[in-house]
Amino acid sequence: MKILITGTSQGIGEAIARLFLEKGHTVHGIDRKEASIFHKNYTHTLCDVRDRAHLPEIDGVDILINNAGTQNEDDIEINLKALIAITEKYGVRRGIRSVLNIGSASAHTGAEFPEYCASKGGVLAYTKNVAIRIAQFGATCNSLDPGGVLTPLNECVMNDPILWAQIMDETPLKKWATPEEIAEWAYFLTVVNTFCTGQCILVDGGESINYHFVWKD
Repeated sequence: MKILITGTSQGIGEAIARLFLEKGHTVHGIDRKEASIFHKNYTHTLCDVRDRAHLPEIDGVDILINNAGTQNEDDIEINLKALIAITEKYGVRRGIRSVLNIGSASAHTGAEFPEYCASKGGVLAYTKNVAIRIAQFGATCNSLDPGGVLTPLNECVMNDPILWAQIMDETPLKKWATPEEIAEWAYFLTVVNTFCTGQCILVDGGESINYHFVWKD
């Protein structure tokens, strides 16, 4: 199948792209950074997802994975508006099999920077909108909403012992996911799954269920 993934130069997007390549698929990546993957079945387009005029023409996309995102840098434009533009261009059409948006646990809890939470919250609503519209093609659309993931973007807290201890106190499973683990979820939701749609699936180590109930022993 032909897979289009945004934000493939590092982290979750790179891990998803590599997994699909390992499974024998053809992958097109869009990223504003240079390619980090060199494979005969991988094509990289150097482009900011906000730059609608220069998005590549790619016909026959079977699976679209909207992974590109940012934090505290024009969040609504990148995380939400660009995601919508990408989806409308490549995903809402006959022949699409699945659309997957990489959201965030913060969209469910509001526990992060205001514009980031708002942008990811919009992704949740838009996911349901797309699911309704592409159901006529027999296609699914879901969002995969991770909590903490061990990526370069999170190294500022991962490498701070005090902050890391505080984060682990908030995470019942006492660990963060690897990008490869999130990639497995992405593969399942787009290739294996054919019936779950319009859902926003939390993968956060239990962070969102930690409600701090305090009572006397």
